[in-house]
Amino acid sequence: MSIKKIYLIRHGQTDFNLQGIVQGSGVDAPLNELGRRQADAFFQKYQHIPFDKVYTSTLQRAMQSVQGFTDKGIPHERHAGLNEINWGTREGTRITPEEDAYYHRMLQSWTEGETSLCIEGGESPELVAARQKPVIDLILSRPEEENVLICMHGRAMRILLSQLLRYPLRCMDQFEHQNLCLYQLDYTGTMFSVKKYCDVAHLQEVQV
Repeated sequence: MSIKKIYLIRHGQTDFNLQGIVQGSGVDAPLNELGRRQADAFFQKYQHIPFDKVYTSTLQRAMQSVQGFTDKGIPHERHAGLNEINWGTREGTRITPEEDAYYHRMLQSWTEGETSLCIEGGESPELVAARQKPVIDLILSRPEEENVLICMHGRAMRILLSQLLRYPLRCMDQFEHQNLCLYQLDYTGTMFSVKKYCDVAHLQEVQV
């Protein structure tokens, strides 16, 4: 039985990450210098993997994070279904204490199972899961792609992992993430198993 190997990474650091400014699907920030070093460190560690396809969101921070692989000529598809959650009215703004309290109330509501609640002006986890589902189905419908690299975003990654591993969305915060962290998953055709969890060993030489 052939195993499909999925390497799922979060994008590298942006200045918005560094400054504590909210980034969602409506903020298309580029990688900063550290983010580019993180992307290069991941490429140096994993360039030997014979990736059949690279999938990213349509946002430049995700595409820049895998540029080393796409520059090698590995086929690349961009899907808006992999974009970050839309954080609504808070996108592009620095977190104030009031906004931080609202944000944490929303996270608590989602943890309590109210995953259909949309953040003000934005999306709910259930809406994000719904737009991810066709992309998941597409990737899994291609058995010839045995090694797949996916680059996306923190909250969206948590939602995707919940779907792949059949966790309720209320459990999504169990999946930790950092800039340019790796989740490696094996897919047997019926189920996924986690081989690497929020792995950042490839970043050891990158100065912060």
